[in-house]
Amino acid sequence: MFKHILVPVDGSTHAQQAVARAIAIAKAFKSDVTAIYVIDPYPFTGVGTDFAYGQAQYLSAATAEANAAIRETREAFEAAGVPVHTSVVEGHVIARGILQSAADTGADLIIMGSHGRRGLEKLLLGSVAQRVVSQSTVAVMVVRD
Repeated sequence: MFKHILVPVDGSTHAQQAVARAIAIAKAFKSDVTAIYVIDPYPFTGVGTDFAYGQAQYLSAATAEANAAIRETREAFEAAGVPVHTSVVEGHVIARGILQSAADTGADLIIMGSHGRRGLEKLLLGSVAQRVVSQSTVAVMVVRD
């Protein structure tokens, strides 16, 4: 049923739950799998404490975090005997990076975790999962606690 699954990860426990679900579905359907970590290269919209240490330091830290999350994801798939392609991609808006990766890989299913933000936190930070669900042209499975 699903030929290619895209799994966006961010190192969170929600992403790990999505990885576990993707492993099960990939085994059932013998699907190809691509796992990605999207880095926003320009996350700062203003000046403040987050911007104090600079763009180069941010990108270095973000890349290290992305590589660690991708390594953990690859190890989970390999331990389950499921082949996976992995990459770190850049996207000014995380949801757009995910959707572009789905198009680029020919994915017909996106499996992703959701932090389940509500109220003011959701208003300020937004919901990547909600944006992906509302803009995707392929099936999206959102995994929550």
